[in-house]
Amino acid sequence: MTVSVRIPTPLRKLTGGADEVNIEGANVGEMIDNLEAAHPGLKERLCDENGEIRRFVNVYVNDEDVRFMDGRATALKDGDEVSIVPAIAGGC
Repeated sequence: MTVSVRIPTPLRKLTGGADEVNIEGANVGEMIDNLEAAHPGLKERLCDENGEIRRFVNVYVNDEDVRFMDGRATALKDGDEVSIVPAIAGGC
């Protein structure tokens, strides 16, 4: 399945400046592995040492948070839109 992945500004240096890339993947985990193969360094920023999506990284498939779906096992289909959104925290 080919999906469109929106890349947040802080990670665009790893995609040659591209704000969106097309990647194959039957599920979110496979898509992340294929992202890493095409753009080395992305997976370590998205996943922890156990391969799970980091707490401060939000991944959406067609505007649905994968944490409320099947996480890395969330199935993808041709034409899906995946958004990677880093969490923002801070303030006083």
